[in-house]
Amino acid sequence: MTREDRGQLVLVAAAVLALALVPIAFAYLQLGYHADVRASVEYDDPQRNAERLLERSVYEASADVQGEYDWWQRENVVRDVRDGLQPGLETLRSARVESGTAYEVSYNRTAAERWAGENCPSGPSREFGPCEAIDGVVVQERADETDVLAVVVDVRVTTERGWSQSTVVVRSVGETADSS
Repeated sequence: MTREDRGQLVLVAAAVLALALVPIAFAYLQLGYHADVRASVEYDDPQRNAERLLERSVYEASADVQGEYDWWQRENVVRDVRDGLQPGLETLRSARVESGTAYEVSYNRTAAERWAGENCPSGPSREFGPCEAIDGVVVQERADETDVLAVVVDVRVTTERGWSQSTVVVRSVGETADSS
C-alpha cells in the first residue's frame, strides 16, 4: 500500500465515521432535551389566566369604593364591589368557550369567613375595627370607613384535557392573589 492509498483510506474512514455520528447527535439532541411545558410560550395556563383577570377586576371594583362609604354602609360596599366585578366575571365565563375552555366562577362565603378570621389585621397595636365577610367579600372598618380587603371565589376550569377547581383569594387594591 502506497502512501497515497493510505491517505485516501484514512479520509474514507473519517467520512464514514462522521456520517455515523450524525444520527447519534440528532438522537442525543431529541432525547436529551425536554422543555418545561409550563414555562414555554405556547403553554396556556387557564387557571393562571383566570387569576390574572380576577386580580384586575377586583382591583378596579374595590378602588372605586375605597374611602367612599362609612362602616355602617358596608353592605352597600359589598353590593357595589360585586356589581363592579360582574363585567369581569362575564368576560371570564365567555372568554375561551370557542377554544374549548370553560370557566365557572362563584363566590365562596365560607372560605371568605375563614380568610377573614385568619388574616384580618387586628391586635392591641392595630387601630382597625371589626372585620366581616359578606357574600364572599371581606371588609374591615378603618377610621369609620369600609375598607375592602379581599374577594374569595371558587374557579372551575374545564378544558379538553379535564377540569380543575380552586378557591382563589384576591386581595384588593394591588395585593397578590392566594389560591388553594
